[in-house]
Amino acid sequence: MKARTRPTSSSCSGKPAGGLPAAGAAAIPPLPADAGYTPRLGLEMEMVTAHSRTGASQPVSAYFPALLRIKQARGLDCALQRIGRRAVGVRTPTADCGLDNGYNLLETALAPVHGGKGGLDRLAAQAFQELADTLEALEADDALILNASQHPCCGRDAAWYGKVCVPRPIYRELREHRGWHHWEGIDAKAQNGANTSVPVERAVRALNAAIALAPASIALFANSPLESGMHAGCKEHRMTLWPRVFGPARFAGDLKLCTYPARPFTDLGDFFHWMFGPGTVTRGLPLEHSYDYKSVPTVLLDGDPCLLQFLQAGRWPGKRLDDGRKAWLKPHARHFEYSQIGQFLDARLRYRLADPPPLGELLRAWRSDGGLEALFEACGAQVYIEARAPGAGYADACLLQEGGVEAARSMLLAPTALQAGLINNLDAAWGLVRDWGWDALGALRQPAMRAGLDDGRVRALCADVLAVARAGLDAQDAPWLAYADFVLDSGRAAADRLLDTWNSARGAPRERLAALLPRHAALHPGCYYAALSRP
Repeated sequence: MKARTRPTSSSCSGKPAGGLPAAGAAAIPPLPADAGYTPRLGLEMEMVTAHSRTGASQPVSAYFPALLRIKQARGLDCALQRIGRRAVGVRTPTADCGLDNGYNLLETALAPVHGGKGGLDRLAAQAFQELADTLEALEADDALILNASQHPCCGRDAAWYGKVCVPRPIYRELREHRGWHHWEGIDAKAQNGANTSVPVERAVRALNAAIALAPASIALFANSPLESGMHAGCKEHRMTLWPRVFGPARFAGDLKLCTYPARPFTDLGDFFHWMFGPGTVTRGLPLEHSYDYKSVPTVLLDGDPCLLQFLQAGRWPGKRLDDGRKAWLKPHARHFEYSQIGQFLDARLRYRLADPPPLGELLRAWRSDGGLEALFEACGAQVYIEARAPGAGYADACLLQEGGVEAARSMLLAPTALQAGLINNLDAAWGLVRDWGWDALGALRQPAMRAGLDDGRVRALCADVLAVARAGLDAQDAPWLAYADFVLDSGRAAADRLLDTWNSARGAPRERLAALLPRHAALHPGCYYAALSRP
């Protein structure tokens, strides 16, 4: 991929009408360094695909050519993306439609929209059009989207992994070099990737608040009570993934980077020392400048240094992952930018520097309190928070019946509304963290995963978080919290509704899986969003 790439919602920057890079990449054309802060909203939609009659996990094959035809028929400038001869994505001016880790897990990254008043309406219009196109294109594979954040009955064995995993170079590094159990996530574990911009000077406080208050999002948007055809003992079982992936890893730092921190971060320098400093091992680094962290050729550094060690060196030896040849890599500030996806907390800090500084200047700023904040400002940094706690959710017949049109309409956007409200009302959000206590909030993660709103303290936290978020939204945007309000008021998340249907069905897991479809297949947005007609 060329150095100058196009915007995605995962970058939360760039022009809304621009094109797209690989989904999830922080690859955008930079705004001018003097452009000032402009609030932006984005969304990365992960979608669990299932066979339209059996409900079995369904790897797609005809989907992307069909999606291309649908978008071209609407007059969009589109490009089909391939790995080898197999189609793996469609890029348009408004979205990058691709895959997460497997052919059974779709991932659509929306181009960012301007935030502020009406921002959620603008994002919704884009999201619902993409959802409608996706559902239509899936008909080519006799497939649908299941309203779940993990497929309820899908294998993770070697044969299935080999069949379904997208053959990207990064996954070879993760499995073979780092020892990750990457296959633990091949049963379509899906999040709702809300992305919300934040001013540089408030970035670390926003990250701290997002991490600490994540149990509320885990509980409100829980949607994975089943695994391998059995009740998993959790309402959001998806969130148990990371210890299973990183626990057996070769480098202990990989597990550290998915573990709730012992304390809040004090500034950007403190955060990056935790993420890139001693006790961690840098991921493979690109031979040439790129933001395409999943597919670009990389070098594995000899001796397994942390990124900070590498950046402080004149050059470092290693070997190319693609052909095993020896290579020397010279550190650059772009390596600091490229490596931002290396942690797996409940929220990520993502950033793009319009004018990357000389490496020496970056390292000097890193050593001083608040130095990176000042440097980021000077370099025109665009910073945002990527939510990872909310489970994927798409309105289904069960929700429409129980919660009504407003709950159904707002389900997809509610995590973004919640995060945007908290960031807009950050002082009050940080007040919640102080009042509840950093350690106490960290201790609520497991209860939120297991019991959700059935746990009294988790439910109380959800009420507090929703109140602060609502106060941070304009009256025009507040209705997008309707789904979260419905869950809190009823005490029933999507996980509860899914589990009720599963338990009421008879027969073996295969029969129960098919019984989920009438009530839990994602509805066409025309069923609850007036701007789109029903098919």
